[in-house]
Amino acid sequence: MRTSNPALNEHVFERSRSGNPADGVMTLNGTVIKTAILTLLLVTAGSWSWKLVSGAEAPSWFGAALKFGWFLPFGLALIIGFVPKTAPVLAPVYAVTKGVLVGLVSAIFEAQFHGIVLTAVMLTCGILFALLAAYATGLIKPTENFKLGLFAATFGIAIFYLATWVLGMFGIQIPGLFGNGWIGIAFSGFVVVIAALNLVLDFDFIEHGCAAGAPKHMEWYAAFGLLVTLVWLYLEILRLLAKLRSRD
Repeated sequence: MRTSNPALNEHVFERSRSGNPADGVMTLNGTVIKTAILTLLLVTAGSWSWKLVSGAEAPSWFGAALKFGWFLPFGLALIIGFVPKTAPVLAPVYAVTKGVLVGLVSAIFEAQFHGIVLTAVMLTCGILFALLAAYATGLIKPTENFKLGLFAATFGIAIFYLATWVLGMFGIQIPGLFGNGWIGIAFSGFVVVIAALNLVLDFDFIEHGCAAGAPKHMEWYAAFGLLVTLVWLYLEILRLLAKLRSRD
């Protein structure tokens, strides 16, 4: 059992099974409820930061938040990833802090391309429910080779983004891939597909986790992992739409 989502990997469930699930076991309904709670927290925080930025004058912390604010949710994600038992407490905090940043980024894109955020949200929801339906009906059943290939692609994208971020600190930019040319659009389309397919693996992994009787706190952990994938998918769709709109 393997998933390319770094927040949902087989070793986490293996470690969790060794404990004593005194508070109950992980269920699908419980995971869905936790996912809804985290999504609501993220959307609420995003709406708050959106309104602040969309006002007559942006707050003084706007620039600093965009530049350094990513470190807080990233740090929380690392803690949750290494210590899943912290998920019931830290996952909601992660959702709020990530939501603030997503709201800021969304406001920037919306100011440049009116209506782009609503389109990105609708596409993200459409992909989520379409893939969920396909998985639930058995139309998509990820094989081990498929999982390995998707893991390699996801890991490669993560390394590439990390490298471009480090190079950007020294003023070095990679031409083409982040522009609005057809190469850049094709790259964004590829990343969107990889992000979307990660949802299928997450569904598969959560199903196996519930069947294995993982502890109750893993519902929060699994919900956190799904939220990570959904935010990634939304931001990549937003980036792809921006590239397409900028060519008009």
